[in-house]
Amino acid sequence: MISFKQLHHGEEPLLLGNVWNVESAKAYEKLGYKALATSSSAVALSLGYEDGEQMTFEEYFYIIKRIRASVSIPLSVDLESGYGLENDTVVSNILKLIEIGISGINIEDTNVIDGIRKLVNRDVFYEKLKDIFIKLGENRGKVFINVRTDPFLLNIENALEETLERIKLCEELKADGVFIPGMTAENDIRTITEATFLPVNVMALADLPDFDTLKALGVKRVTSGAFMYRHIYRELEKASQKITNVRSFSPLFIS
Repeated sequence: MISFKQLHHGEEPLLLGNVWNVESAKAYEKLGYKALATSSSAVALSLGYEDGEQMTFEEYFYIIKRIRASVSIPLSVDLESGYGLENDTVVSNILKLIEIGISGINIEDTNVIDGIRKLVNRDVFYEKLKDIFIKLGENRGKVFINVRTDPFLLNIENALEETLERIKLCEELKADGVFIPGMTAENDIRTITEATFLPVNVMALADLPDFDTLKALGVKRVTSGAFMYRHIYRELEKASQKITNVRSFSPLFIS
């Protein structure tokens, strides 16, 4: 059986189904997806929270456990910045995920404070990751660690240069992959993939190139974040409006 890590080194980019509950996970598995990943934003929204670690890890962990127990394909978890102020807490959270059979995690270099997402100082983030990796010990090899870096998402000045510097630190720490949400320009994508041996993950946006183009550019992993969740609930609103317009439930039974 191909491991989750090996799926990031295939000829085709790994298309992950981003999930927020058991039913969404089962739908992707039924369609033949090879792996899944939680969208922390979608899970949070489904529980009535905003994005940015507003839900507790315990609440999130319950959803993760139910998803993991309900599907047979690999599941990665969006851990945001770790769900803990102390590195020991972050490590404890990762170990709990490993114990229930989680295949990978995302951990990001931003914090959300008072609803505002801010980039963590490059060196501070490096030391945090280094400490977490050391404390994981032999468990480090049991989980695919995909490091998310947000200069493009935050649209900072010199986003490409800053991203490249942060990727160097990821390589030094022997991370398993790098996730760069917000990056859509073909030249930027090509520059990043040619600059690193780590598999590069990009996220859905309206102007993201199609999968064949991403493959040609060297992208190895593609995710949709919370956009599928948002799409599903826009469709729910449309269906509900039809019901009130025609004063009948008949729209629910028209395929």
